[in-house]
Amino acid sequence: MRLLEERILKDGTAVNEDILRVDTFINHQVDPELMQKCAKDFASHFKGMGITKIVTIESSGISPALLTAIEMGLKLVILKKQPSKVLNDDLYQTMITSFTKGTNYELTMSKGVISEKDHVLIIDDFLANGECATGAIRLIRMAHATIAGVGVLIEKNFQPGRSKLTDAGFEVYALARIESMSRDNIIFS
Repeated sequence: MRLLEERILKDGTAVNEDILRVDTFINHQVDPELMQKCAKDFASHFKGMGITKIVTIESSGISPALLTAIEMGLKLVILKKQPSKVLNDDLYQTMITSFTKGTNYELTMSKGVISEKDHVLIIDDFLANGECATGAIRLIRMAHATIAGVGVLIEKNFQPGRSKLTDAGFEVYALARIESMSRDNIIFS
């Protein structure tokens, strides 16, 4: 998506070869008009695939996922990065490693929000190593649902996330694919 690429070049910052800051329009401060256009693109790409729910991981994926859910007329399920203090017996849980934060955490989903009748689309902000997406897939499979695909705003094409997901048979659709980065230099695929 050319619009997102242009915005990344204008307002994003490549901190180094691995870290891209997009906190002025995606992560901390959100540009709702840009996210709405991204959501329309996701909805158009995944149209007609029988999707019943949208899933994202808190917190930076919520904006594009919520707008995609609205665009597609579906409910949104937000996977939590910390176990609930109230629903501990009614959770699916899996451990994942955050590339950005360099920590492990327990990803959780309340039982009953997704069932074997659901065909799920995962929407997130970044795809790098694929840990978050594969963790989400594990939780969705625990509920015996199927996965339609994974949509991401920004893919770091030089990291193994896409191949990890496509090798497992999942479709990946990225709005902006970064081929390489260095301090203040971003090259798209």
